[in-house]
Amino acid sequence: MVNIPKVKKAYCKDRKCRKHTPHKVTQYKTGKASLYAQGKRRYDSKQSGYGGQTKPVFHKKAKTTKKIVLRLLCNTCKAVSMQPIKRCKHFEIGGDKKKKGGLFQ
Repeated sequence: MVNIPKVKKAYCKDRKCRKHTPHKVTQYKTGKASLYAQGKRRYDSKQSGYGGQTKPVFHKKAKTTKKIVLRLLCNTCKAVSMQPIKRCKHFEIGGDKKKKGGLFQ
């Protein structure tokens, strides 16, 4: 279980800041795939017509988790940066902090 605070102090690379500032943390999510990307257009034209599946379909999935990527938004200049962290099954932003005795406060 990985728990990350909603606001994190991190280095901002933007030329307006170039120092450690508070950043708003969200989880990065991939956008909707475009129908007009070159690979998708090529794949669709190859698939059209008779002849069934033309390219291999991947079945041997080995990983059970994905790497978590944090999207950091600078509070001063609104620049966005990405920060990958390790793989984990359970991930939350701004959850309860753990106390020393192992209990939640």
